[in-house]
Amino acid sequence: MTDHLKSLLVGGALICGSSAHAVELEVTHWWTSGGEAAAVAKFADAWNATGNTWVDGAIAGSGGTARPIIISRILGGDPMAATQLNHGRQAEELIEAGLLLDLTDVAEAGGWADIVNPSSLLDSCTLDGKIYCVPVNIHSAQWMWLSHAAYEKAGVPVPTDWNEFVASAAKLQEADILPLAMGQQGWQQNLAFGALTIAVAGTDAWRAVTVNKDADVAAGPEFKAVFEAAANARELARGSNVQDWNQATNMVITGSAGAQLMGDWAQGEFAVAEQVEGTDYSCLPGLGLNDVLDTGGDAFYFPVNDDPEITAAQKELAALLISPEVQVSFNLAKGSLPVRGDIDMSAANGCMQKGLDILADGGVLPSGDQSLSADTQTQIEDLMAQFWSGDMSAADAQESYADLIRKAD
Repeated sequence: MTDHLKSLLVGGALICGSSAHAVELEVTHWWTSGGEAAAVAKFADAWNATGNTWVDGAIAGSGGTARPIIISRILGGDPMAATQLNHGRQAEELIEAGLLLDLTDVAEAGGWADIVNPSSLLDSCTLDGKIYCVPVNIHSAQWMWLSHAAYEKAGVPVPTDWNEFVASAAKLQEADILPLAMGQQGWQQNLAFGALTIAVAGTDAWRAVTVNKDADVAAGPEFKAVFEAAANARELARGSNVQDWNQATNMVITGSAGAQLMGDWAQGEFAVAEQVEGTDYSCLPGLGLNDVLDTGGDAFYFPVNDDPEITAAQKELAALLISPEVQVSFNLAKGSLPVRGDIDMSAANGCMQKGLDILADGGVLPSGDQSLSADTQTQIEDLMAQFWSGDMSAADAQESYADLIRKAD
């Protein structure tokens, strides 16, 4: 083990229990786009540099595709050593079944309670007073990404908020440019709906519905305006026939679409394409209308293993993932914000700096993963897929949505 990791694991028992020689750990995740692959390589390189071996278990597709595979392996007795999940409620049943490693000793040795910002991220890794995951980044969904090339071709200024974007759509269409790129998957469409909720209805209405499960607000006038905005966005995205989110991002990068509603992980794709924020593309947190971000993101969980050497290595990896140097290198590549509030992110681009400023100002909300169960999230995503792909009216979609919120757990 390196001296740096020994300093992280200041507890003597942890140090003595760490791996005595090289250990291979299989790590599963769903980071497979160009930007995501570049980011996860930072983790792998750091782990390999300790003399251990990162066995990459990338699962193609979104989290919705990967999570059932991950959970099935753990339940079926074929666990990986570590796996990505979103911190929140996705792992509750696995924890309750005793299938995930308790990391409380690692967290206490590393002082995670003092460095994780916001503290809600660590709270989302905690159940019954014990910590079961290490949060590695903060991802926010409320962003609009705009192509400067598309707007130059259309002959209109790059919008500075959602309303200006809607007003510019006709000029984009006249220039044979699709206004809004949208992947044809329920989670992407639900993400866009959530971003519109923050921008159009505001944070109080969003919190009432997502956090407090207030079905009356979901059925009320604030959300009526959101569903009407979503119906308008659906029309602006007609003809966006790509499936994956990074394919939609590429439409913005190439100028074939004017904009995309997508989380801050889109920055990784712009980076791989060597595009420059402010020159080639613009980013608008809160769609330019409300400077707030949800604090979702990714965390790593470690399935229980009966080999003490593997267990020690799992804890060593957990400490490494949240170490200062790894937090900087990974998040700069990923486009996400670090979970540590005590590191230098001056190398971050303009989009990340906007996010860091919002975080510093306290303009954060919990993510849907932290507030809604995986089952409720899936039902909402199914509704959004039906709404975005067809001709369901805004009123009918709102009625169905309010019913889901009423039954939410």
